[in-house]
Amino acid sequence: MSVSDRYSIRMEQLCYSIGGRKILEDFDFCLERSVNHTILGVSGAGKTTILKLLLGLLDPDSGRVFLGDLCITGLPESRFIEPRKRIAIVFQGGALFDSMTVGENVGYRLFEENRLSAREIQSVVTEKLSFVGVEAALNLYPSELSGGMKKRVAIARALAADPDYIFFDEPTTGLDPIGVYNICNLMQRLQAEGKTTLMVTHDLNTAFATSQRFTFLHQARMLFEGNEVQLKASSIPEVRDFLQPTESSLFV
Repeated sequence: MSVSDRYSIRMEQLCYSIGGRKILEDFDFCLERSVNHTILGVSGAGKTTILKLLLGLLDPDSGRVFLGDLCITGLPESRFIEPRKRIAIVFQGGALFDSMTVGENVGYRLFEENRLSAREIQSVVTEKLSFVGVEAALNLYPSELSGGMKKRVAIARALAADPDYIFFDEPTTGLDPIGVYNICNLMQRLQAEGKTTLMVTHDLNTAFATSQRFTFLHQARMLFEGNEVQLKASSIPEVRDFLQPTESSLFV
C-alpha cells in the first residue's frame, strides 16, 4: 500500500441501492490529503449518499470503503470511531441543535469526549466562531440566525475537533451572493490551513472556486473524473449538458 493510500479515504467497486433503485454501481473514488475534490451531479443523483457511505453511516450492498488503511465495510461502528474523528461534515441544512446556543452547538463534540476542561472548550469555541466571523452569536439560538450564519456556525462546529478532512453537503444552497462568497472564502482559508475538503454540489461557481479535482456522477455511475480544464473540455454529452444546458435539457 502506498503512502497516498494510507492517508486517503476511498471506495472500491461500491454498489448501493434503495428499494431496488441503483444509487451507485461499481463506484470507485479516492480523496487524497491536500487534494480538494468536488462531486458534481444533478439533484437526486446520489451525491450526499456518497458522503454517508464514506462516513460509515450507510452500509453498501457490495464493495469496500477505506478510511486510510482500514476497511470499515462490515465493521461495527466502535471499530472505526477513532479514524472517523479525522473527518467532519457540514450538512446542507447546518443540522444545528435547536435547543442549544451557538456556543453549545460548537462545543458539543468536545463536551461529549470529555478530554478538555470547560475553560479549554470555551477557548476553542471562541476561536472557531471568530474564524468564521460569528463570535457575536455565541449566546444566540439557531432560530435567531440567518441561513448564512447557520452554515458558518456549522463550519465552526466541524472545526472544533480539528479534523483533517471536512465534507460539505451543498454548502451554498439557499444562500444569497454574499453568503455564497463567505462560504467560498471560508473553504479557501481552511484549505490554506491544511484541511482537505470534499464537497457535493451542483453549484459550478463554488466548485471551481474551491476544488482542484472533479467527479461527475450520473445514473449511479462515475462518468468523469479529472481537473477543471479536463472537465470543461469533456466531450461526454451528459457532462457538456450539465455545464451548458440547452433547450434539449428541458424537463430531463
